[in-house]
Amino acid sequence: MPGRLSNKIAVITGSSSGIGRATALAFASEGASLVCSDLREEARTEYATDSSQRTTVQEATSLGAKAIFVRCDTTSSSEVEALVSKAVEEFGRVDIMVNNAGISIEAGEHGNRPVWEYDESAFDKTLDVNIKGVFLGIKFASKQMMSQEPGPSGDRGWIVNLASVYGLGGGPGLSGYVASKHAVLGLTKVAAWDCAPHHIHVNALCPGYTATSFIHPIFAPKAAETKKQIEAQHPFKGLGTPQDIARAAVFLASEDAAWVTGIGLPVDGGYSSM
Repeated sequence: MPGRLSNKIAVITGSSSGIGRATALAFASEGASLVCSDLREEARTEYATDSSQRTTVQEATSLGAKAIFVRCDTTSSSEVEALVSKAVEEFGRVDIMVNNAGISIEAGEHGNRPVWEYDESAFDKTLDVNIKGVFLGIKFASKQMMSQEPGPSGDRGWIVNLASVYGLGGGPGLSGYVASKHAVLGLTKVAAWDCAPHHIHVNALCPGYTATSFIHPIFAPKAAETKKQIEAQHPFKGLGTPQDIARAAVFLASEDAAWVTGIGLPVDGGYSSM
């Protein structure tokens, strides 16, 4: 049986690890051809994911998909434009754009800090990657999609942005991250209106706590109690996996979502229902 994304060309940023890698492999399993993008191609060690050191392209190819890697800094307009152009050069069109690349400075050395102690440089960097990067991905993907012939369903493309449950609510000490993810949802809604006349879908995913290196501090032995508390805040308990998010991405990038645009879909084990 053909996959739900057969004959579709998908560009995925931040595809070397975590949710981006899982999404690329889910798309490959559903028949898509891939343009994988990140700052580096090598696979990174993840928590609760496969331990393979093969690149995402190598893994996708082993699933029978056509796939290439293109390095891209998503904060650079020229590099994002070149990424989309390379996809068109290689495969002829872009059907799906997944704007996944993002950062959480609070999860690193900066840590959670109240707004009066939050570093301006950390705030600027977070917005540059998490907002500008998504904006540029939408901008150049939609421009390409508008120019191409619609597919058999009448659609010209599907854009999926990675927001967060923190784009739906707030939390202490996360000024940059929460602001950026609220902005991703705002961009998604505006772009959905702009793109709808051209039959281009624009939606966002709102993952909850997901077991990747993105949240690695809560896996440290000294953080066992914090991890236990976070897991208890999910009605389903535990943490999500990258594959949980990837399955939702397949839905939003497929014709199953024919009547869906402008939404932020929580994939969070019920976390946002509190």
